[in-house]
Amino acid sequence: MGSIVSTSCAQSLLRPIGSLAALVLVLCAAAPAGAETMSGALASAYASNPDLNQQRAGVRATDETLPQASAAWRPSVTAAGQYGFNYLDFRGSGAAAGAALGPAGGSLGGGGTGGGHFRARTDIGAAGVTVTQNIFNGNRTVNGVRQAESNIAGAREALRNTELNVLLGAATAYMNVLRDTAILELDKNNIVVLEEQLRQTRDRFNVGEVTRTDVAQAESQLASARSTYFAAQANLQTSIADYRRIIGKPPGRLEPARTIESLLPRTLGAAVSAALAEHPSVQAALHAADAAALQVKLAEGELYPTLNVVGTAQQNWNDFGVPGDRLFNASIVGQLSIPIYEGGMTYARVRQAKETLSQARLQADLQRDLVREQAVSSWGVLEAARAAIHSSRAAVRSAEIALDGIRQEAAVGQRTTFDILFAQQVLLNARVSLVTAQRDRVVASYAVMAAIGRLSAHNLNLAVAAYDPTVHFDQVKDKWIGLRTPDGQ
Repeated sequence: MGSIVSTSCAQSLLRPIGSLAALVLVLCAAAPAGAETMSGALASAYASNPDLNQQRAGVRATDETLPQASAAWRPSVTAAGQYGFNYLDFRGSGAAAGAALGPAGGSLGGGGTGGGHFRARTDIGAAGVTVTQNIFNGNRTVNGVRQAESNIAGAREALRNTELNVLLGAATAYMNVLRDTAILELDKNNIVVLEEQLRQTRDRFNVGEVTRTDVAQAESQLASARSTYFAAQANLQTSIADYRRIIGKPPGRLEPARTIESLLPRTLGAAVSAALAEHPSVQAALHAADAAALQVKLAEGELYPTLNVVGTAQQNWNDFGVPGDRLFNASIVGQLSIPIYEGGMTYARVRQAKETLSQARLQADLQRDLVREQAVSSWGVLEAARAAIHSSRAAVRSAEIALDGIRQEAAVGQRTTFDILFAQQVLLNARVSLVTAQRDRVVASYAVMAAIGRLSAHNLNLAVAAYDPTVHFDQVKDKWIGLRTPDGQ
């Protein structure tokens, strides 16, 4: 695998950094023009991440539940019609025929006072319209509209939760690529150092200064370093694949990333309070509890009377098969339906809805506990990462001094090759720990922001068009008719 960063860039990673807010993790002291930034990567994820986009589609689908619930306020209109063929064969006395056929009897063959035999072939048809308007249904329409509004609000909170998870995943993927690239370069540089160490050890062996054991130790350490390098290559490829899945494109040259600790509350208590008040998963659980409470009222509404006003108008042609016969009928009536007993099904639904409400309230309490735990945990990880950076910097400085001293002592025969190799490995481990700690601090700052529910494109000031779920909602909330989905994407 080709080198992603230069050795000098990797070494700059390990120099003591005066302010981590100024430079947290960098692949090169001067990033090239046009390199990818953390903000750019987050903006790409915000715009193109499939998980986020499918959640937006889900919110738009939920928006349609409001006009569905509101439909009960509006009249329902149905039209019906029929058309067919009728054959009439009538036998009877003249008086009976006249009475049966009325004025049309004279137009049918075979009439007479002494009896008659009548035949007719006619087209028959009818057309009518019925309009039904609900007046009262136990407040089920009112409660259904309110429940739809609660579900829509909950869907928006679920979208906000998906957004912060996607942005956190994107920030983590970005930092993982930086970390694994830096570690790969450190491992590569370590191989170069060990190859030189092996060459020097062989030269000293050839002149009798060291034994075959020293050469074997150097060879073993070099082989181990190469194995570590290949493992680092695999880790980097995994991080690159994860980056592409979340952000939507492969990483290029990545610029330094900063922590967002300036956006966080100053204390753990403030962070927990913010999380309990603002986290979308808590808000979504509360909206779900509201919807469950309204479901109880909806079920109870089935026990109330239902009052409808029904208007009908119908026109018949050639009624009863009599040619020329027309009949028009129109009516408007009030229909009252009072439920008496339905086998206990409605009562069971009411009891079920009440238990579901209890479950939703307990779920809201559980969600608060989970959010509190997440806020405390992520805050602790951030503090640990801060401390780890200071410790790792000190470890790197000490390991560099120790390695330099051991090499000087080995030159005069006071140290062995094993001591040099061991010190070299200690320094490499310290450098990798520093890289990891720097990555952990950036990721932890985003994790705390997510834990309190504030990780969003707006709060991060990303250069991307913000998705506004109210646009689609306003387009469909009062829509009476139409099959086309609006452009509220």
